[in-house]
This record gives sequence, C-alpha cells and structure tokens, in this order.
Amino acid sequence: MPSPFPDTPESLGIGRLATGRATSLFAPDVERRRADIDHALRGARVLVIGAAGSIGGATVRQLLTSELAALHAVDTSENELVELTRDLHGSARVNRGTEFRAMPIDFGSEVFHRVLLAAAPYDYVLNFAAVKHVRSEKDVFSLLHMLDTNVMKQARVIGWLHKRHPGSRYFSVSTDKAANPVNFMGASKRLMEHVLFSAAAAPFEGRSATSARFANVAFSNGSLLRGWFHRLAKGQPLAVPADTRRFFISLAESGEICVVAAVLGLHRQILIPRLDPEHDLRALQPIAEAFLRHWGLHARCYDDQGEAMRRLASDRAEGAYPLVVTPLDTSGEKDFEEFVSDGERTLDVGFRAIEAVPYDVDPGEALPAFLALVERAVSEAHTPVSKANLAAAIGRVIPEFHHCETGKSLDDRL
Repeated sequence: MPSPFPDTPESLGIGRLATGRATSLFAPDVERRRADIDHALRGARVLVIGAAGSIGGATVRQLLTSELAALHAVDTSENELVELTRDLHGSARVNRGTEFRAMPIDFGSEVFHRVLLAAAPYDYVLNFAAVKHVRSEKDVFSLLHMLDTNVMKQARVIGWLHKRHPGSRYFSVSTDKAANPVNFMGASKRLMEHVLFSAAAAPFEGRSATSARFANVAFSNGSLLRGWFHRLAKGQPLAVPADTRRFFISLAESGEICVVAAVLGLHRQILIPRLDPEHDLRALQPIAEAFLRHWGLHARCYDDQGEAMRRLASDRAEGAYPLVVTPLDTSGEKDFEEFVSDGERTLDVGFRAIEAVPYDVDPGEALPAFLALVERAVSEAHTPVSKANLAAAIGRVIPEFHHCETGKSLDDRL
C-alpha cells in the first residue's frame, strides 16, 4: 500500500496511467527551443507566486534548468513551501549562482506589496495562486473567496507590478474550464484572463502578459487521482465518476508548457496543447482500475458508497479493492473538455504540440463595474450579495457563461 506521503507520481512512473504517454508531449518543443529559453532566462530574476502547488512546483523545477540570477518563491502554504525548498536543495536543482528565496506570504496582501517595493526589478513574474476546485463554489462565501483570489488579487498585483516593475513579463496560468465556462471556477479564470489582458483593468505600457490553458494535471495535489493515494493509504474506498473522459497532462508537462508560455509566448496570447479528442481523451474508470492494478489489486465496482465501505475488508482479503462509480451529476461539470471558446481562433506559433489563442476581446465597462462590485462584497461584510447576483454580474462580462447548477456538490461524495 502507498504511504500517506508517497513519492511523486512521476518518480513512480504512474503518470502515464492517466496520460497514456510514456514520454512528454512537450519535450520535443522544449528541446528544440532550449537555446532560446536558456538565453532568455540566463541571469534573469524570476518571481513565482503559488510556487509550492503542483503546477507551480513543476514550473519552478523547469525554470531551474536554466542559469537564473534569482528565483523567489511565494506561497501561502508554509509547509508545502518548506517541502519544495528541501526538495530543490536535496535534488541539487538550485544552481550555485542562483539566489533562491522562499516567502510564505499571501500574494494579494500589503506585506507582498512591500516585497515588490523592496525587491530589485523582476524580469519574469509567474502566478499560479488560485482557488481551483469546482467544489469551492458551493456557497456564496467560498465563491467570494474564489473571486477574490483568482480575480481581485490578480488585478491588485498587476497594478503594483506596473508601478514598480513595469518591464516584467507576467504569466498567469488559466484553465481549460475558462473556455465556454459552465462553473464559477472556470468563469473566475476567464475573468482573470480579462484582467490580465484588458486595458480596462491595467494599462499595457511596458508590460507583456501571457497565459496557458491546459488539461487536468494527472495526480496533482487536490485532484481526484491524487486522492486515490490517500484513500488507499487510509483504507477507504476509491471513487470515480461514470462514463467520464478527460484530457490529462503530466506534472512535468504542466511545467514545460508554462515555461514556454511565460518565456516564449507573445503578448496577449494564451497557449494551449494540441490534443486530439479521438486519441487523447481518457476514460476515468479504466484509469482507476489501472491505478489499483499498479498496487497489485483488482477493482470491484459498486454504485453505493455504504456497501463499498461494508465490503472493504472482505474485498481486500480477496485481493480486490472497492471502487465506487458515481454519476456525473454535480454542479459545474462539463460532459466534455475544450480549450477554445466560441468565437475564439487558434494560431500556429511554431510548436509541434502547442498552439495559441490570441486574446482579442474588449469586455468594455462591464469588467471594471464587476471588479468594483466584488471589491465591495469582499471588503464590506454588510454588503448584500448572493450567488445569483454574482452570476448575473459575471454574465455581463462573460456572455458565454452558463452556470450548470444541479444542487449536488462534490463535498457530498468520496
């Protein structure tokens, strides 16, 4: 059985169970442009926000393959930041000439503002801080926290950087769920893109901004797949939604596409992977079954969580393990995944496995009006607010937003 703190999925070779690939999708593009990446990053000062998360950490490791002058890592999770620091030093990833600093700070706080005021100019700022779970939109309080983190703090930091570090290239990771969003999380990331690229939110002078949308990161922290490690280690049934297919990239691939977007992407471009629905969409239930086989177990499927828990001991005695197969009927779930919204187009930008979506939208006055509404809601506790009026306000900025509300939450399931 795996421990509660297993090796990374990459080191276990388990990532390929989800991606179906034995080698990185983006590695050929990265290696072909290695000289350009190294030239751009040589001697650069880099700030990574949300550095201790799965994607942030993977990107930090990728960045440190170049000769940076400095890499400063910021994250609110002190424990995860400590673990990242130990891992980087333990694996000798930090070059002798690179100044590495880890700061457990909220990136939207005035304390972080002080960091930007005190620091020498950064050449690159990469932001991975986000509330990323659809389950985090279950009530108005969690939703406001999501909008504050994914949108308002982003706008604040962009404004601070414009004043103190105007020459920085700024990258902020988005999500495939921002394309034709059906949940608040995806909508918050689409709003983030508007904040990132729109002159209505921050002036363009002296700044360059890029983003990336990509698929589920296999076995990333907080993901369903990563949860299987913990369920197995704790002797609890695994769960998976029925008849569900998703695109996956590995942890290493997430770092590679983010570095390419941050370093080589052009201003107002959102980089996306070239993934073929016919070959790259992966069914979740077979992945769960393959995961159990990896540990020498075979899946025994149930549609009732209580029965799965009752049968756990007898199943294990027979070399089996209970897998609860649930309907895909919780709020905000899409039947399919996409990277390009209706009305958007794609550009070939010279990569085999990556293309770009140019940002050419003008949200107009709806965006600053929305930012003002959310600013009042998060800073004034007595201001009336509801999910319904937030959804209506979002719809004025993102007409393609159609929230899928079923009244069921992932918090009610394994």
